[in-house]
Amino acid sequence: MGKNLIFDVLEHKEIKELPWVPFAGVHAGKLKGYTAKEILTDEDKLVESLLEVDKLYSPDGMPIVFDLQIEAEILGCDLLWAEDNPPSVSSHPYASEKIVPCSCKIPTKEDGRIPTILSAMERVKKEIGDDTALYGLICGPLTLASHLRGSEFFMDMIMDQEYVKNLVEFCAEVAMKMSQYYIDAGMDVIAVVDPLVSQVSPTHFEEMLSDSFTAVFDYIRNAGAYSSFFVCGNATVQLDVMCKTNPDSISVDENVDLVEAKKVTDKYNITVGGNIPLTTTMLHGNQQDNMKYVVDLIDSIENKKNLIIAPGCDMPYDVPIENTIAVTQAVKQTDDVRKMVENYTSSAEDVDVELPDYDNLEKPLIEVFTLDAETCAACTYMLKSALEAEKEYGDNVEVVEYKYTILEDIARTKKMGVQKLPSIYINGELKWSSIIPSRDELFKEVEKVM
Repeated sequence: MGKNLIFDVLEHKEIKELPWVPFAGVHAGKLKGYTAKEILTDEDKLVESLLEVDKLYSPDGMPIVFDLQIEAEILGCDLLWAEDNPPSVSSHPYASEKIVPCSCKIPTKEDGRIPTILSAMERVKKEIGDDTALYGLICGPLTLASHLRGSEFFMDMIMDQEYVKNLVEFCAEVAMKMSQYYIDAGMDVIAVVDPLVSQVSPTHFEEMLSDSFTAVFDYIRNAGAYSSFFVCGNATVQLDVMCKTNPDSISVDENVDLVEAKKVTDKYNITVGGNIPLTTTMLHGNQQDNMKYVVDLIDSIENKKNLIIAPGCDMPYDVPIENTIAVTQAVKQTDDVRKMVENYTSSAEDVDVELPDYDNLEKPLIEVFTLDAETCAACTYMLKSALEAEKEYGDNVEVVEYKYTILEDIARTKKMGVQKLPSIYINGELKWSSIIPSRDELFKEVEKVM
């Protein structure tokens, strides 16, 4: 059974085949013709879609909901809903005042969308829980804190570290309570999803965040479940400090070299999962592209112990169904698929793009290269940081976002030589790569070229 395979790999046993975990969040809705909002608010549609994921993609493990805004919505954040993406946070209740909520503000089982999610978990557990390991995904303490405080939070990390620690500690209490709700509803693995970890330095992580994350993972283990530390963006330099928080596994996206990441996680005997590219391969590639990528990924890793194959993050809504089925085949029938694609060369068409004449711009041009600010929390706050310049300088600056979900923007990202997402360039020069600048830092760089 796939469930036992997941358990074995999380218990660091030798395994005969690799486990497959499709992070089919809102993509699950596509399988039954439902929008993202429908499956994130309608229990019956969510359950129907999840059972279709299990039927089509033969997962060993799978998430119930991939939405990092559930807790934030209950705690006072307004959400902006989309048809084909999870909602994004559009307001921050503590943006104008440093507040640390009291424990009475921790969400209960009756708050917000929690009852819908818990009921869906229980129903899916009953249907497929004997064979498939079920993941409950919660918003990590750092990302939840930034949802509550907004872009000011990144200045706080420099100017008021005590406040940051206190707010993150509260968010860790929320994470532990949500973990318990999900474990009680039958979840086998609790994934603490925190995209913003890749945006802070290892030093800041250890000084302000490490204790809270460790407390969450210890809580999950003591409650009888497995844990995963799920981070987006280029978290390469953070991997060591992440491992020290003692999760059972770590999940990374395509910004991280999985071969090198596994060398770090192996030192701590922690399982690593990843990291099929979401857009270039799963969304815009064909079946052979997906098969070849997975086979090459598997073949690149010598020691298969402590390894889970999965998409780099939440799968885009419009990923072709046949592409995900191709990934399933490549994981489950690797030897056969290897023969099928041994002579295959991708015929992906390059899109021609023209870069600006950076030496002759009329005003500062701030280019934000993201995965997609509507779906990636780290990208959201990187873009919001850049947009602070528009608020300050008005028409005297221009801010543009390029999304790695659009073919033309992918081509532009490659032509610019962007190595990490998200990143900010000013007048064609890289200024911040996977680190969100404070408002003062941004204004200083803009004024240099005004």
